[in-house]
Amino acid sequence: MSYTILVVDDDEEIRNGIEIYLKNDGYDVVKASNGKEAVQHLEQAEVHLIILDVMMPQMDGIQATFHIRTTFNVPIIMLSAKVEDSDKIHGLSVGADDYVTKPFHPLELMARVKSQLRRYTTLGNMEKVSNRLTIRGLELDEEAKEVTLDGVSLKLTPIEYKITELLMRHAGKVFSIHQIYELVWNEEAYNAENIVAVHIRKIREKMEVDPKNPQYIKVVWGVGYKIEK
Repeated sequence: MSYTILVVDDDEEIRNGIEIYLKNDGYDVVKASNGKEAVQHLEQAEVHLIILDVMMPQMDGIQATFHIRTTFNVPIIMLSAKVEDSDKIHGLSVGADDYVTKPFHPLELMARVKSQLRRYTTLGNMEKVSNRLTIRGLELDEEAKEVTLDGVSLKLTPIEYKITELLMRHAGKVFSIHQIYELVWNEEAYNAENIVAVHIRKIREKMEVDPKNPQYIKVVWGVGYKIEK
């Protein structure tokens, strides 16, 4: 399968540089110079992954991600010169799946692209036991990559979907933050606490009637998270 990747950056040199590496790895590439153009591309053709800069004119990366997540479930790797954890958390909280700080090594970015596509199109280390998982009103359809609650589709990002799938497939089992990060991100956990917590909070906001009093994803203080059977 040929994957199409949308590269969004207002710096033409960066766009062209990323394009060279992507095409060398066999990907098809489309480019945009701002968030508004990126949204237009998504509405016109299928895209399998987005590499998205934060600081751009007309519509920045944060605004674009927020807009994209209202309709599309495509993985988003955010690029930014901002290195503070609060900036990364903000990017992840609006729906980005990964965050790479500038300057970056092109090979690192390519590795993250492959990781996101692999995570999006396969179940990785998770065992394929059933195409459907059901816990009370919560249902996960593995083939459609969709989670519904009482028949209503939850607009989960790929990472949110993977976390939900992990917890549902092992309902009742408590996973530590490091276990969740390593199983879902498929890499060694480093500063994982805030990243996992942000994604859990976003899942709860979409899944729970009262996120402060969750009925599905429970915290086991000092241990980790689980979904009640």
